Amino acid sequence: MPHIPPIVSIVGKSDSGKTTFLEKLIAELAGRGWRIATVKHHAHGDADVDVPGKDSWRHRQSGAAVSVVASARQVGLVREVQRELTLDEIAEMIGDDVDLILTEGYKREGRNRIEVCRVERSETLVCEPDEVIAIVTDHEALDPFSMPLFGLEDAGDVADFIEHRFLSGGAL
Repeated sequence: MPHIPPIVSIVGKSDSGKTTFLEKLIAELAGRGWRIATVKHHAHGDADVDVPGKDSWRHRQSGAAVSVVASARQVGLVREVQRELTLDEIAEMIGDDVDLILTEGYKREGRNRIEVCRVERSETLVCEPDEVIAIVTDHEALDPFSMPLFGLEDAGDVADFIEHRFLSGGAL
């Protein structure tokens, strides 16, 4: 069985700032030398990642079950599946080419969840106390679980937290 890197899931309600925070966190960790993979879960079923009109999209529309776009610097794979893959199955496909997998949108299946909660969107969390390891928020009074609490602009501090907890305590 291949080595699966640690998985940290960024979760929260829609429009809470998950993607914006995740972009900052990816940049921070990558800037420290870590190789990061991301997995975005689409709860709505059909999330077509092919760009309509492009060759790979045309191949898929013609009936290809797998479409690969390859260049000297990148490889992209789109594969039809008969059922939704579990996070573990996706992590196995990513393999050990990365140090950390960050996910977005896995409210229930995610692990090592860090919840983003922006007051403008909601003052309540989507997770239960035993489901989160930290909270990223702009709500000053939100610390219902007595756990690490970070501000929306604290990507560096969250990166420190992740390094200490999941990446052998420090940057490469």
